Amino acid sequence: MVTLPLPPSFIQATTIGCSPLCPRCRASFQEDGFLVLEGFFFADECAVMQQRIGKLVADMDVPVHCRIEFSTQEEGQLRTKGQGDKDYFLSSGDKIRYFFEKDVFDEKGNFLVPPEKSINKIGHALHAYDPVFRSVTHSPKVQALAKSLGFQMPVVVQSMYIFKQPHFGGEVDPHQDSTFLHTEPLGRLLGLWIALENATLENGCLWFIPGSHTGDLVLIHGEVVHKSEKNLSDRSRHAYTFHLMESLGTVWSPENWLQPSAELPFPPLYT
Repeated sequence: MVTLPLPPSFIQATTIGCSPLCPRCRASFQEDGFLVLEGFFFADECAVMQQRIGKLVADMDVPVHCRIEFSTQEEGQLRTKGQGDKDYFLSSGDKIRYFFEKDVFDEKGNFLVPPEKSINKIGHALHAYDPVFRSVTHSPKVQALAKSLGFQMPVVVQSMYIFKQPHFGGEVDPHQDSTFLHTEPLGRLLGLWIALENATLENGCLWFIPGSHTGDLVLIHGEVVHKSEKNLSDRSRHAYTFHLMESLGTVWSPENWLQPSAELPFPPLYT
């Protein structure tokens, strides 16, 4: 992971309402490494995603040995209890799996807090196997946005639903997505981060160098440094996020933890 000092250049980002992207917006994205698009998804679209994830959480059944505490901090990204199986995470690229916040299990892997309040994220193939999130990921406006950025043959690499639970939703250290989703050449990775609830300073909004945001859709360049703080508020900060890669002329690193599989090659974005 690449980490940098946190200079005063962490400032609030400017929201822009423009899709497909105009030349000014494209230039801003290339210069800053991120771009906030206000109102990209309608409130009813966000509500459908939240309702669907509520059903997945209500129906989840994770065996004790697969109850993994997920952290983005380098000192221990995966922590397991007892006979916990890290393969549950490492083989999740073509599956829908569940990962939990720190300190939500006892020594035997039993929940110390209600399961729906303990979950950190659901990933990494919602875009492939869930009809709601597949529809959002491949929506005409996402396709139009990718085309306006010059993507010729984009594929969807991964997707996640992030909960940022009240009071203990974990912080995310400063990082670059391209360090764990590495391509040759660089510059072929794009993250799309969809705020499904208000993102504020109190509940752990995204921060970037050179700015932070509280917007609806955030475009994240693979090499831009970003982070989020721990959620110390009494409100969650739900978000759906996925990554696109320009596949034309690009080599996906065999060292990446996430790899396409025979069951699920990276699906093309354009349909």
